[in-house]
Amino acid sequence: MRQRSQMIAVTVLPMIDVMPKPGTPLVKVMNDRLTTMAGELQKYLEREFTDEKGCEDLVIYMSYNSKYAVRWKTVNDVPVHIQNHVTKCCGNLGYIQWKELDLYSYKVNRQSGRSEI
Repeated sequence: MRQRSQMIAVTVLPMIDVMPKPGTPLVKVMNDRLTTMAGELQKYLEREFTDEKGCEDLVIYMSYNSKYAVRWKTVNDVPVHIQNHVTKCCGNLGYIQWKELDLYSYKVNRQSGRSEI
C-alpha cells in the first residue's frame, strides 16, 4: 500500500476591522482588499509548499499598519527555510514584517466602532 504524503496546511488570516464606522466605505474597501490579498498569498504559498514535509502547518496573520501598509506575521513555529521563503515572498510583494503581535491587546472599541491594535 502506498503511503500518502502529508502536505503542509497553509492558512493566511486577514485581521480586519470587524466594526467599521457607519458611512465609511473606505474601511469596507480596505478590508475586502486585505481579504483578497490574504487569499492570493495563501494559494501561492500552498503551491510553493506542495511537497514540503518540514512542518504540518503554516499560519500567517495579515493586517494594515497605521499608514495602511500591509504587514504580515508568521504566528506558529516553522523551520527556518520556510520562514525565509515566506519573508522573501512577502518582501517581493511589498509587505512589511509585523514585528510585534500581541493578540491580547487586540480589542474592539465598541463606542467608536473601531478596532485597535
